[in-house]
Amino acid sequence: MEYREDPCRSALNRVKGMGFHWSLNPYMGCAHRCTFCYVRAFELRADRPFDERYGRSIRVKVNIAEVLRRELARPSWEGETVAIGAATDPYQPAEGRYKLTRACLEALRDTSNPFSLITRSPMIVRDLDVLVDAAKRAEVGIVFSVPTLDEDVWRRTEPGTPPPQRRLDAIRRLVDAGIEAGVGMAPILPGISDRPDQLERVVRSAREAGATSIWANVLYLRPGTREHFLEALARDWPEELQRYEHLYGNRAYLPRKLGEPIRALVAELRAKHGIRDRRRVKLRPEPRPEQLMLLRK
Repeated sequence: MEYREDPCRSALNRVKGMGFHWSLNPYMGCAHRCTFCYVRAFELRADRPFDERYGRSIRVKVNIAEVLRRELARPSWEGETVAIGAATDPYQPAEGRYKLTRACLEALRDTSNPFSLITRSPMIVRDLDVLVDAAKRAEVGIVFSVPTLDEDVWRRTEPGTPPPQRRLDAIRRLVDAGIEAGVGMAPILPGISDRPDQLERVVRSAREAGATSIWANVLYLRPGTREHFLEALARDWPEELQRYEHLYGNRAYLPRKLGEPIRALVAELRAKHGIRDRRRVKLRPEPRPEQLMLLRK
C-alpha cells in the first residue's frame, strides 16, 4: 500500500445529480477495495486505475482541515449539508494514523455546519465526542453500509472492510449516545445476497442495534465497476456470470421490474421489524447565533 501525502487546494466539492450538493473526501482511493465499488467508474473516466490496482495507492490530503475551515468561513458559504465519504471511506485504515476525518468533523462542529457521513468502519466510535458536540449544534446523520451479514459474501466482495457485525456494534454505541445512525443495505447482489432470509437477517440485526433508519439499493454496473466486478464474479461465483451478463446487458442498472421487488421486500421487513428512530437521548441542534438574532427581532 502506498500513501501519498498531497496537499489539496479545495476541500468541498460541488456535486450535481445527487441528494446532496457538497461532498468532502479527506482521502482519495480506498483500501477497502470492494469488488462492486461504484467509484471505480469515476476512476475510469478520470483515466486512473480502476482494476486490481485501485486502492493500492491512497492520496492523503494532509491540509484538508485547514482548507475546509477557510471555505466554511467564506461569506458566500450558506451552511449547506456536507456529505462525507461519497467517493471513499473516510474511516479507512489511513484515518487511524492521519486523523484527517476527525479534524474535518471538528471544523464542521465549530461552525455548526450540518453534515452526513457514510462508512463501513467502526473506527468512527473513536470520534464519538466530536459527533455528540456537533449534533448539539447542527443536523448530523451517520449511515453504515451493511449490504449483507453473510460471511462468505462479505469476505469475497469486501476484502478490506471490518466485519459487518462490528459496524452494527458501532451503530449501537452511536445511537446510545444520541446520534442518528442508520443502515444502508447497498449494494444488494441479485442471486448472491438477495434471498429473503439474508435480507431479513440484516434488517432484524439493524433493529436490534437500534438503527434509526434503513434503506436498500441493488448493484449497478457502470463501465469501470462492471469490468472489475464481473472478473471477480467469474472467480468467486462462476455459475452466476452468464446470468449477470443477461440481467444487465449493456445497462448500468438492473431493470426496474427486477430491482423494485428487492427494495419493496426490504421496505416490508423494515415495517415488520419496526425500524424507526428509537434513541433514548435525542440531541437537538441549538439555534445558531444568527438565528437567535432573528428570533429577538
